[in-house]
Amino acid sequence: MKDRPRFIFTISHMKFTRNTMLVYEQAMYSRDFVSRQDTTVIMTEDTKAPNQPRTILFGKSEYTFPSDELRPLRDSSDVLGDAEAMRERLAEDGFLYLPGFLDREEVLAARREILAYMEEQGGLEPDSRPLDGVMGQYGKGVPMMGRKLITHRDAVSRVLAAQRLYELHEMIQGEPVTTYEYKWLRAVGNEEFTGAHMDHVYMGRGSKRLMTVWIPLADIPVEQGTLCIVPATHRLPEFEKLRNTYGRMDVDRDRTEGWFTKKPREITDTFGGCWHTTNIQAGDVITFGMHLMHASTTNLTDKWRISCDVRFQPSADQIDPRWAGKEPKGHRPAPDERPMAEARAEWGI
Repeated sequence: MKDRPRFIFTISHMKFTRNTMLVYEQAMYSRDFVSRQDTTVIMTEDTKAPNQPRTILFGKSEYTFPSDELRPLRDSSDVLGDAEAMRERLAEDGFLYLPGFLDREEVLAARREILAYMEEQGGLEPDSRPLDGVMGQYGKGVPMMGRKLITHRDAVSRVLAAQRLYELHEMIQGEPVTTYEYKWLRAVGNEEFTGAHMDHVYMGRGSKRLMTVWIPLADIPVEQGTLCIVPATHRLPEFEKLRNTYGRMDVDRDRTEGWFTKKPREITDTFGGCWHTTNIQAGDVITFGMHLMHASTTNLTDKWRISCDVRFQPSADQIDPRWAGKEPKGHRPAPDERPMAEARAEWGI
């Protein structure tokens, strides 16, 4: 049997070149790029493989991945399908990382639909291949969060409301579940990132068993903006004060910004723990609870990082009224939003 092609591509330190990105896209989305074991991906200016240390940006700070302060995510495929074991892993880590959980071809079909929509809205570089997802010269964003015009298209909804996601969360919860109509579909651009936060501050008025599912809609290396997690912040004693102050906040009620910090080392230096992330492939998912501290690495490429957050909870539980129904109202604008620094000074953290 003929061996599969082994794709090699290089990525310069901090920035991708346009030609490199074309080769990268062709490798990442070839039908032959289906197995982590069947490919060789060479990254960074020193042509290091993904499991060899290299410098990235996390927020505005340089980190080495992998390293003692930014480690690979724990793969929970070993407990998939065992309800008790999955609950035990969630109780221990606060999250489940499930590589290849969703159908890869369906995820890439959703990506194509989203990129076609972004092209229609002027969000892609003219004359570039739409599948590349290259940002336009001026980085014009395309709002997609909560926009049913794109989130509920058949190809996209087939992924964001996949039957496997229902089955997974029904097994975890031990009862029927429902999902929010609102979908947090994002395209994150060059030098952008997500600050460290807990989801409870945005949607804590309903079920205490609400869970987030992060769905990447591409193969995403850590240089392009992957989800980062500090495991077990929902239970570790070192994070108790954080949970009892920031973790009980409500961005609408308290008129306070939602990110705890844009400096990831503030979390680990102040409270302990360690950040974890990994190179992601289309089809992977990460599901986690409301008090897991998480953020993202910084996108250092000229391509949009496209992902979506969806939520699942037991059907019998109350839904946060801001996100209930077919046309959820969401958050209110807060022109007088209080800076997080003021809230932290009040909490003494």
